[in-house]
Amino acid sequence: MKKMKISKIENDVQDKNCEAWKKLCEYVDELAASGGKEFSPLEALGPELFAQIHTLPESIAKLKKVKKMWLYGSKLKRIPPEIGEMTELKYFDPYTSYELHWFPYEITNCKKLVDSRVSTRALFGNVTNRMGFPYLGENPVRYSGDIVHCSLCRKEMSYDETYQLWITLRVGTDDLPMLVNSCSEECTSQLLKPPAYFVSRPHKGGSRLQQPNLDEDDVWDMKAEARKEPKVEGGPKLFSVVRKIWEKDE
Repeated sequence: MKKMKISKIENDVQDKNCEAWKKLCEYVDELAASGGKEFSPLEALGPELFAQIHTLPESIAKLKKVKKMWLYGSKLKRIPPEIGEMTELKYFDPYTSYELHWFPYEITNCKKLVDSRVSTRALFGNVTNRMGFPYLGENPVRYSGDIVHCSLCRKEMSYDETYQLWITLRVGTDDLPMLVNSCSEECTSQLLKPPAYFVSRPHKGGSRLQQPNLDEDDVWDMKAEARKEPKVEGGPKLFSVVRKIWEKDE
């Protein structure tokens, strides 16, 4: 499998003095106050301003009643851990957000999130091109402020106390690469086991990381399992014929 260049983590991705950011923060505040159930910054800001948004404000933690999050076609490069406080979130759509390569582990706290639409080819470690994970040992993720919260127990800690790791887990209907901020081995040990076909443990990334080698049948089986489709002997070509027959009979 062809190796891809490993990108670096970008910090300070957002100009927080621009009009777009100020209007986005206002929109979040207004949506929180109104108890709105859908978060759609493209509609609120318009395409020109929305294209200047590369992260979301930490204030999304106030969106307690939002059930659907529309981020289609965004220029986002990261989403803050505070998304984990959007406890009513059921549908998450950052489709065609091609600069969004990873997610915060805290999104797993959205226990009602059952459906998602993500451009998986743009994700670190995806099964199509195995995009490399940046090495966190030399290129850690930085947030605003000097305090980091443990992704698992919420303990406050400094960056020097933080052990950052990558892990891939299923969220909604997609397998997502996530950043974990762990405070201890005890917390790290609580992480769930990644799905088959992905790196089987938490890791720090880097060029030496060995990702599983998949052949065409492995990829087919994985995608069929994710879609909960029946496995058909003969792989994708035969199944496409069977699908056409099914559709013709409907």
